[in-house]
Amino acid sequence: MTPPTAPAAPDFPPLTRRQLLGGAGAAAVVAAGAGLGAHRIAVAQTGKPLTLAWNANAICLAPVPVADQMGFFKKHGVKVELTNFSGSTDALLESIANGKADAGVGMVHRWLKALEQGFDVKITGASHGGCTRMAGSRTAGVTDLQKLKGKTIGVSDLASPGKNFFAILLTKHGIDPNKDVQWRQYPADLLGLAVEKGEIQAIADGDPNLYLIQKRNQDLVELATNLSGEYADKTCCVLGVRGSLVRGDKATAAALTRAIVEASDWVASNPNESARIFSRFSPVPEADLRAVLGTLMHNHHPSGVALRQQIEFYARDFKSIGVFKPGTDPAKFAAHVVSDVLA
Repeated sequence: MTPPTAPAAPDFPPLTRRQLLGGAGAAAVVAAGAGLGAHRIAVAQTGKPLTLAWNANAICLAPVPVADQMGFFKKHGVKVELTNFSGSTDALLESIANGKADAGVGMVHRWLKALEQGFDVKITGASHGGCTRMAGSRTAGVTDLQKLKGKTIGVSDLASPGKNFFAILLTKHGIDPNKDVQWRQYPADLLGLAVEKGEIQAIADGDPNLYLIQKRNQDLVELATNLSGEYADKTCCVLGVRGSLVRGDKATAAALTRAIVEASDWVASNPNESARIFSRFSPVPEADLRAVLGTLMHNHHPSGVALRQQIEFYARDFKSIGVFKPGTDPAKFAAHVVSDVLA
């Protein structure tokens, strides 16, 4: 196998280890990557490593190890330590807000309700679209969304992105997610068995779990994804940075954001190598990881005004199904939680 090609070196002298670790100031600059314009930004004034929290079970977050191993963090002058975080979203955002971690990546449909509670975490960028799907049982007659009325949908978590997103989508299709369907929680690895036993007639979950379940059970047919219809151009996973870091060192927040965005583009262009890089974190066969990456939109990651508009759109969705408080203003919420560090 031909070794992967690292990102092209910038056209200015790279930071020395002394500059990077010794707090030499913001004399060095890094160039923005493809699709981010011709901005040039100052590198962080401190050599202290940033801690980036991520879920190493989520193949859609492949840009994180890619950014580490392919040199995107180094290119942008940030030293990043990765930490695998598998706890609750509230615990993750609290750890970022309190400085136990500097940033994290996660799914927008899991983060927004927690952010409404006031955690001092700012969304600075996005990574990709896709990764949440719903599949129905042909045997149970669930071959489209309308056939879900009166049925039971299995989820791995009653606060999961799948539950939140598809509750919204069902509402938009005239199905009351609280009255017309039932939601039942199972351990993720038992969702397929629950369908086979007839305890549920559909599954709402993420990949690679749902992909592997469908691979074993040909009875399951895809009903919709979070790229269906008006969601085709919407982001799914976002980067959140500690609010105090955004306010006190915007250059570092911008550099981290650019690194994740460029790594996401690299994943989109190099799904096979990305699957190989990610495979060290996953027991899933590399071929299956490649297949899942092929369904995602890692070349779609809005920033600035476009990102704020998408967060506002999602906030309106959450309000429509009663997840957000009645008094929450979606526009003000989006303006508060999104920080345009790339401007």
